Amino acid sequence: MRYAVNFSLVVPSLRFLIAALLLPLSLVAADGKPPVASTKNRTTAKKTAPVEKVSRPLIKKLGTVDLDLVETQPIVFRNRLYRFESVRTRYKSNKTGKPYFRFVDTTTGQVTAAFAEGHDLGSALVDGETMYVLGTPGWGTESIDLFWSQDLKTWQSKQILNLPGWKLYNTSLCKADQRYVLAFEVGGPPEVVGAGFTNRFAESKDLLNWKLLDEPAVFTKKRYSACPTIRYIDGMFYVVYLKSMGNRRYNPAIVRSKDLIHWESSPLDPIMHFDETDKRIANVRLTEPQRKEIANALNLNNSDVDFCEHNGKVIINYSWGDQRGHEFLAEAVYAGTLKELLTGFFPPNDNAKKK
Repeated sequence: MRYAVNFSLVVPSLRFLIAALLLPLSLVAADGKPPVASTKNRTTAKKTAPVEKVSRPLIKKLGTVDLDLVETQPIVFRNRLYRFESVRTRYKSNKTGKPYFRFVDTTTGQVTAAFAEGHDLGSALVDGETMYVLGTPGWGTESIDLFWSQDLKTWQSKQILNLPGWKLYNTSLCKADQRYVLAFEVGGPPEVVGAGFTNRFAESKDLLNWKLLDEPAVFTKKRYSACPTIRYIDGMFYVVYLKSMGNRRYNPAIVRSKDLIHWESSPLDPIMHFDETDKRIANVRLTEPQRKEIANALNLNNSDVDFCEHNGKVIINYSWGDQRGHEFLAEAVYAGTLKELLTGFFPPNDNAKKK
């Protein structure tokens, strides 16, 4: 039996079949219809701050610049980049037998006269035309002193905190809108520090008169949290601190808070890791014996991180070593703004851990 074929129906069907076979499989929806083009992966070309493969701010380590220097801070004063140094008694060029503070012009290498003799664990802040420096008269003392100068030569001083029975260590200072906020490390007594070390805070309207903030303005009594560096950006406080990794190993981590009470921990902690790149030589003046000491040193930490923005990038000072007194000063850099660096450790839409 023969059947008549209606070619008017066959030809359109063949055309549809051939067209479907030629379409990439990824463009064919489950219902047989071409899907709407997605804009999910489209991006606009713009300059962005550098990140690592896991989308974290990319900090580039430059290497070691000195030995037996720990508490230092890059800081810009009257358009010049300086390194504030808290010089310990054992530092090679310290012939005084006492700790002191000084500034180094990073361009010329010129060193200011020593000041704040007998003080340790310093930090600095520029406000207008004045340089302010904080320090403790020894390790684990009950007080914090403030020094200030407009020329880095003539200094005035005043005790700003006195906390009987407390043991005070590292300090850091920032300006927050119409007030100043001081973060400082506390090592005792146990009822104050909890697991120890911990960080407490004080505030001032004029830098000369200070008020201790009561608990719960603290970070944190639950675990080791030392060496605070505090900054304030867009209504948020950022604190970089030293976090214990166990077995006497330490790396810097970062938290943030709007009120110094409720804290968020970055999901990208730690912000830096101790590794062999710390031992790169970044100072051509280091001698062969010093270079050998650097190469053979035990490295268990990146600590005492401090930073400032200068000429479109962030200059970072930090210490590495064995966390037992054999320590080295190193530098790193971030090719972006300070805001990009700090906020970059808190990715958008990421639920950071509450601490």
